[in-house]
Amino acid sequence: MPIPGNLLTTAMAVMPQTDVRQALDLALSLDVPFWPQLPNYSYYEDMYVQAAEHFPGILLDVEKKTLRFSLPKFIDEFEETMSRFDDPSYFDISEQYSVVYHDFLSRELADRPAIRGQLEGPVSFGFNILDQDDRPILFDDTIRPFMFEFMAKRINVQLARLQERNANAFMFIDEPGMQFIFSAMSGYGDQQAKTDLDAFLSSVDGPRGIHLCGNPDWEFMLGLDLDILSLDIYTNAEIFASCTGSIKKFLDRGGVLVWGIVPTGYEVFAKESLGFLAMKLEGIWQHLGKNGIDLDLLLHRSLLSPATCCLVNPDQGKTVANAFTLLNDLSHMLREKYKLA
Repeated sequence: MPIPGNLLTTAMAVMPQTDVRQALDLALSLDVPFWPQLPNYSYYEDMYVQAAEHFPGILLDVEKKTLRFSLPKFIDEFEETMSRFDDPSYFDISEQYSVVYHDFLSRELADRPAIRGQLEGPVSFGFNILDQDDRPILFDDTIRPFMFEFMAKRINVQLARLQERNANAFMFIDEPGMQFIFSAMSGYGDQQAKTDLDAFLSSVDGPRGIHLCGNPDWEFMLGLDLDILSLDIYTNAEIFASCTGSIKKFLDRGGVLVWGIVPTGYEVFAKESLGFLAMKLEGIWQHLGKNGIDLDLLLHRSLLSPATCCLVNPDQGKTVANAFTLLNDLSHMLREKYKLA
């Protein structure tokens, strides 16, 4: 089923709230709701911890809030993991690792234009999880292929669960670490990443997309086999808008863009207004239109979201909640202006 566009609203999943019901209410206030990830509520709700469930070799210390990897432990647990490789329940997120996910699945979601889930992507997971030698497991030529396969299974199982609740469900693969592969210092280059990601995405059920708030090589990202790409356009407008040719190809093959336009940081949000954010977004669209991208197609293939996640505001979740409200207001204003259903 198609991913909706027409400037409907969604958001990335990580939220600062510590109250599950409050966070879910906020997520459900958007057109395309999702299940929030609440690391301030529980370390189990951290996006890396959730992705690590049942991954062999993982050393999780909830009290100290540490997540590590041990190769000897991986070897000990590998056989058991493979014996469960065709068991969907093994790859789903358990209630211990997310009460929010299971609460979300209990809601009435069939009448929404779509719903969305997410899982930390293999590149970011591999960069973030260090082994017994303090080396990212992404650099291990034995572990890396298994990690990509394992995460693909987890994404597919979650998508199937979500599609039971809404036929238009889709997944974000969260990849904040993707921006680092384009540095000469990363130790994992873009050519290796392209090979790995092409194979990975070919085994991930659609609709699927990548979300990241950083600034990678956008030509690279737009060239991946994605149905949807979510980005922080508030920060990266100029460099992203320079990729007109790749954006056009992405849209022409059916891709959807999520324009992260409303800032969630306490100080930055306080300086913004509905009118300025609309003007900023429309300025980008006008630039793309002058360079050969059809505006009607662009709007039809666009969602709106906050610009970034934010866990460190002094007012805890208040600014994020206000950003969701402003996002809905912006969507309503622009949809009325452009006569979108």
